[in-house]
Amino acid sequence: MQKRLSLNEYMNGILAGNRIILSRAITLIESQLPQDKPLAQQLLEQLLPYTGNSVRIGITGVPGVGKSTFIEVFGKTITSLNKKIAVLAIDPTSQLTKGSIMGDKTRMEELAHDPLAYIRPSPAGSSLGGVANKTRETILLCEAAGYEIIVVETVGVGQSETVVKGMVDFFLLLMLAGAGDELQGIKRGIIEMADAIAITKTDGENAQAAQNARLEYLHALHLYPTPVNGWVVPVMTCSALQNQGILEIWQTIALYAEKTKTSGFWQQNRQQQNLGWMYDFIQQTLEEDFFSDPIVTEKIPRIQSDILAGKILPVQGAKELLGSVKRTH
Repeated sequence: MQKRLSLNEYMNGILAGNRIILSRAITLIESQLPQDKPLAQQLLEQLLPYTGNSVRIGITGVPGVGKSTFIEVFGKTITSLNKKIAVLAIDPTSQLTKGSIMGDKTRMEELAHDPLAYIRPSPAGSSLGGVANKTRETILLCEAAGYEIIVVETVGVGQSETVVKGMVDFFLLLMLAGAGDELQGIKRGIIEMADAIAITKTDGENAQAAQNARLEYLHALHLYPTPVNGWVVPVMTCSALQNQGILEIWQTIALYAEKTKTSGFWQQNRQQQNLGWMYDFIQQTLEEDFFSDPIVTEKIPRIQSDILAGKILPVQGAKELLGSVKRTH
């Protein structure tokens, strides 16, 4: 068993960019053990002055779009510019083992060996749509360790995008050309959140289809209201296999950062995200406290049985459970 590190050992290791200590710190903040929580909180508070200096990028896309291949080539493009990148790859979680089942480090092998890159797969747990509960905290740790670009990759199932949008500066939507109408539901839900759309795999025979798709998406974007930040959402094409269009996507993100920092939107967005984080934490903590209450734990089986038997309404059962833990103030 590893010796527990002290607060100073964590602090010094992270600020020195030590990837092993960074990994241990992320494991600490992801820990569900009650004895780990005070140290995790102290560490985040101490590191706060060293955070906030990265560009946080969310990347999503439908299954088969080639997210991992894209992120690997994008990451190599970033490191070729002598910038440090951290990839937080949020895996779907195995319902049996509760562990990660995709293994992003094996999917991004070349990037994983780059000294300027750091890849962290995290099990999604029970959090919405596959976004790990502690992704926001992990972002802060990576920033304190000197990573200038933070990529959060979602599982791309159409649910987690809203959550990721609430923790990044720039949201990139990867699409396939000619993917068919069955994907329209996912597209409609997230197209308004995108700060850029990139059509992937635009090499060889796909080149013409990609250009057609690009025009279709540009036309579709005209039907949406202009974003509050005034940014005109670009639709781009790229091929990770041919390394085409990847640098241009990074340049677009850098331009977005420059424009929104100048207008003040960048800072306002981060402030609103921090408030959202506070309310999310309150909601999560209240839920945890509620379900760990011994009276609730005792009553739930009976109330569930009554609901299944049609004896009481679900709302009635909920009210009884909520009433059993009401506090007098």
